[in-house]
Amino acid sequence: MVEYRIDRRSGVATYVQIVQQTKQALRLGLLEPGDKLPTAREVVEATAINPNTVLKAYRELEREGLVEARRGLGTFVRRALGAAPADSPLRAELDAWAVRAREAGLDRDDVDALFTSVLDTHFDTRFTTHTKGDES
Repeated sequence: MVEYRIDRRSGVATYVQIVQQTKQALRLGLLEPGDKLPTAREVVEATAINPNTVLKAYRELEREGLVEARRGLGTFVRRALGAAPADSPLRAELDAWAVRAREAGLDRDDVDALFTSVLDTHFDTRFTTHTKGDES
């Protein structure tokens, strides 16, 4: 079962944090089709947030087709996302890199900025690169 961690200082809406963390768990294979999400009451008790916030997040996940609410039973995962299992060799490499970054004196925000910059270079289609001779 997923355990939500809410960062009230992040500037990200609480319901969005729940959606993002659920999607991350789906991508990592920590949640699989058929798994039950924690009840709104369980999330409220663990995080001290408003139950309507949890329900809003679950409705968003349902709208995206990732979960389904079953009246009287709870909210269940409908489909998985991605292919980055938690036991991937890439995760081990990233873990070792994070250890080195911390030993080098980088804090979480520094690592986040550096990693986001690298991701943007390789995955963000808003930025285009021009090869030599391509002046169009």
